Amino acid sequence: MAKPKQLNPFSREMIADRLRFENPWWLTGKTDEDYREKKQRLYFQLFAPLVEETDIRRAIVLMGPRRVGKTVLMYHTIQRLLDNGIAPERIAFINIENPIYNNIGLDELFAMARQAAGRQDNNGWYVFFDEIQYLKDWEVHLKVLVDSYPKSKFIASGSAAAALRLKSDESGAGRFTDFMLPPLTFNEYISLKGLDHLITASSLVWEGSSTSFSGTSNIKELNRHFVDYINFGGYPEVIFSEKIQANPGRYIRSDIVDKVLLRDLPSLYGIQDVQELNSLFTTLAYYTGNEVSLDSLSKASGVEKYLLKKYLEYLEAAFLVRIVNRVDDNAKRFTRANFYKIYLTNPSLRSALFSPIQATDDAMGSMVETAIYAQWMHREWFTPWYARWKNGEVDMVGLDTLKLKPLWALEIKWSNRYFEHPGELKSLLQFCSQNNLKTALVTTIDKEGTKNFGGINLIFVPAALYAYVVGNNSLIQKMQKPK
Repeated sequence: MAKPKQLNPFSREMIADRLRFENPWWLTGKTDEDYREKKQRLYFQLFAPLVEETDIRRAIVLMGPRRVGKTVLMYHTIQRLLDNGIAPERIAFINIENPIYNNIGLDELFAMARQAAGRQDNNGWYVFFDEIQYLKDWEVHLKVLVDSYPKSKFIASGSAAAALRLKSDESGAGRFTDFMLPPLTFNEYISLKGLDHLITASSLVWEGSSTSFSGTSNIKELNRHFVDYINFGGYPEVIFSEKIQANPGRYIRSDIVDKVLLRDLPSLYGIQDVQELNSLFTTLAYYTGNEVSLDSLSKASGVEKYLLKKYLEYLEAAFLVRIVNRVDDNAKRFTRANFYKIYLTNPSLRSALFSPIQATDDAMGSMVETAIYAQWMHREWFTPWYARWKNGEVDMVGLDTLKLKPLWALEIKWSNRYFEHPGELKSLLQFCSQNNLKTALVTTIDKEGTKNFGGINLIFVPAALYAYVVGNNSLIQKMQKPK
């Protein structure tokens, strides 16, 4: 006997009233003041032009971890469309998470929105679906919309990032454009907090590189904000709330980490023992930036090795961690990756799980390293490596993907010691010498300058400034990349 089709208990008029409530610009011509007052993320400069690009028949799938500002980004884009003269009644925002839309397909929702707005024609619309993962088979529905209404633009967002990426790759080929919104970069933190006056031009030059350095008018103040960024800086809502910062565990852990570990990933991958997954992630967060192996991880977390590989894939798909692989002192890859480093994609996850750290804490070194790796993770075209061999290690190495030779090397320190004693950077100097690198970067607390040791130019730059530079240059390069 056929299973009876689930019916939506809400009347069409109730749904129409909800649609009018969610789309106040149909009456007022503008978005709510709360959203207009929020500062734009710098990623808005990349996202809004994609929405406005109507000559390419593609839906945009906006994905990213929870609480990074996806909904706010969509509202800012809606306001820009309104400012640019798009008719308010041709812009629709629909929050799929609301139970009133249960079991209603996207095509029918689009028809209901047109009716509620008083516009029956289906051309020239911009339709935003928030939290799209709450609709079963959303990718099929979205593909049908793109094919059926070529003269309208559809944008979908969701927080179950792993699920969205999986479904988008499977069903959206040629019809979807994925847009990843990561946690805040340090330069976005500086921008949102109105601290651009701390950033100045720099006299540092890295020969043969297009890297643009920056300086600061007050390194002490910049470092204070860098520590705040490490503790709280991944989420726009947190950096402006002293109440949340006073208890980051309650907000970040319950609203971000737990929902991914206890709901998103188990439902997507059929994970039975969520406690195991939680235990593993807590272990990884504590040891972020440290080298691990499957053996050491299994002992520390209590998770069997055969499950570890799968769990690590899931956590990486959810954009909670990033695995960084190892090369040797000649920048050669290992046939078997027995050891690797695992970093949180956002350092403030650690302070939420444990406690915020101070600049003088022992954990600050690994957290600075995590923060700097987090800036590089915004470059999806770049794969970072680290080098380790019997008697040495270099924190980050950039490889030429074609020639498989090192392009540069970076040593991440939260110390001024090596500025005064560059000869103690034995591993870095050895790696540069063996691989014919004439220049290398070293981060410090607040020292800046260039020193030549053994024919190698060591460029010293404060870690906070370097983190700012990498995030800033990542956005610049994204804007310059061909669409």
